[in-house]
Amino acid sequence: MATGALFARSILVRAADAALSRTPTQTKLGIEGLNFHYGAFEALHGITLEIPKHRITALIGPSGCGKSTFLRTLNRMSDLTPKARVEGKIALDGQDLLRMDPMEIRRRVGMVFQRPNPFPKSIFDNVAFGVRVNRMESESALRDTVEQSLRKAALWDEVKDCLHKSAMSLSGGQQQRLCIARALAVKPEVLLFDEPCSALDPISTAKIEEVMMQMREECTMVIVTHNLQQAARISDRTGFFLMGRLVEHNTTGAIFENPCQEETQNYITGRMG
Repeated sequence: MATGALFARSILVRAADAALSRTPTQTKLGIEGLNFHYGAFEALHGITLEIPKHRITALIGPSGCGKSTFLRTLNRMSDLTPKARVEGKIALDGQDLLRMDPMEIRRRVGMVFQRPNPFPKSIFDNVAFGVRVNRMESESALRDTVEQSLRKAALWDEVKDCLHKSAMSLSGGQQQRLCIARALAVKPEVLLFDEPCSALDPISTAKIEEVMMQMREECTMVIVTHNLQQAARISDRTGFFLMGRLVEHNTTGAIFENPCQEETQNYITGRMG
């Protein structure tokens, strides 16, 4: 079965991909010759990739292929792994990310994890947490930031009357959107998503995808996903990982409809799990 038929990508989506390829973009994250080691084990091999500003880049590939490991190098979460070693270059707006202050990086490059991880605090205090830690605003200005962040995460109308209720009382989908609001409150330049919808129902997944699409104008996003339909729906560019290597990277339309590499074709058509 043709990959275009498999995902039923519409004429409008293909037109958007064509327009995207003609639109000049800036590189937000530039990765060159990146190797990552867990002790003696080399998990990533020579990754070179440019992640464009104000675009959604999806990373796909089978389990254990290095997608999440790569994602965690982009905000230095990999520093927390014992015996981890990074070689190569990661640049954030041209700055050497591997030499920057990790606290500055994690303010500029936020992350949303596979499972919702709200703090055992109120809804308000969850969103306000990073702003307070970074001393970014006065308490009087904080209320506006919390509201705007919850609105961007499409959660405000559901929680505006219970902001001081425990975040743990929210549903799974609401908790994940709360985590997105918490990340947005510190005004990150980049947001990393590691399988953000894998534990959610289709309705919650649709809401989070809508949030991501709306955030594209103000934030660069990278999403690791096993859901190929999700990658086809929301991303501008897609990279295919296999056995710690970046096999192919292109516009999403090109990856799903006319991949250059046989391994990519086999994966997206289901001939390789």
